[in-house]
Amino acid sequence: MIRHILTLCFACMTTLAYSQSTITPLPPTDSADYFLQKGLTEKTNGRRLESLKNFEKAAKYKADSKAITTELASAYLDLHRYFQARDMFKKLVELGDQSAANYKQLMNLSFQLKQNDDVIAYASKLKELDPSEKINFFMGKVQYDLDNYGEAIKFLNEAAKDDPKNAEVPYMIAHSYADMMNYKLAIPYFKKAIELDTTKNYWVYELGLICYAMNNDQDALKYILQAGERGYKKDNDYLENLGIAYLNTGKLDEGVSIMNEILKRKPSDMNILNMVAEAYYYKGKYKQAIDYWDQILVYDKTNASALYMIGMSYQKSGEKDKGIALCDKAIEMDPSLASLKQKKMLAGL
Repeated sequence: MIRHILTLCFACMTTLAYSQSTITPLPPTDSADYFLQKGLTEKTNGRRLESLKNFEKAAKYKADSKAITTELASAYLDLHRYFQARDMFKKLVELGDQSAANYKQLMNLSFQLKQNDDVIAYASKLKELDPSEKINFFMGKVQYDLDNYGEAIKFLNEAAKDDPKNAEVPYMIAHSYADMMNYKLAIPYFKKAIELDTTKNYWVYELGLICYAMNNDQDALKYILQAGERGYKKDNDYLENLGIAYLNTGKLDEGVSIMNEILKRKPSDMNILNMVAEAYYYKGKYKQAIDYWDQILVYDKTNASALYMIGMSYQKSGEKDKGIALCDKAIEMDPSLASLKQKKMLAGL
């Protein structure tokens, strides 16, 4: 009986102690100011994530507070949560804080998040509030991304005055002209861009391709080689263009050597085989030309064009009868080749 009473007393004391601990007064959790101040303390101590958690709690109690929204915007920005940061800066504008600083943040964040229409809107508002702000690069880049090349070039030319060392500016101008197939105007801007930034090997490669499109074979070879020297990936496409550049400048051995490297990886590439064959043919090396056209026939026995050119090669090398017979056979397979025969006959008159 005594043991039972003592047990009950102990249980009551434990319950009382527990109940006392559970009713200890808590901080005023319904206070937006409490969490705002706690967040500011954490921010001062460099605990940015903890400060954000407190600012978010504060916002639950007072969502329309400029002070809390400002701290949220700053915290999200510091933690690279750009979409949320952008939402907070937009909210600040809605709350009446239509300052140049807020519009600049919105312009930068919209630009980073590729919200092109918003970049234009916020850049315009920023310029109205502070005419000294340099918005030309942002406007030019957006117009470039929208394929509005006329406006892009206009803003980018102004951006070049704002920041003459920004290599992206002449590069985008160059690309704008190139996309309009105005290669002549594109080239000086490409050259300016690669002069300002030597790390962009693909810019050099693009310049090489532009020169190739303009039949400027010497410069095409120069810049394609330079791109490779600067680290551009030497994949099949690169090697093919380099090989073509060598062949176009009359450097047969170098061009064929590179094409053969590609053929090790792509042995039945008809285009490469035909290019090498043609290169040998126009250099008067008919036996080698025949060898490559023969390889085409291994993969495609019905390729009348390859057979016709083999016939022409035999004729050029002195075996006229054999060559004519092969050309006639090719024409039987593809009557459209007869036009080639006519042209060659007329050329001989």
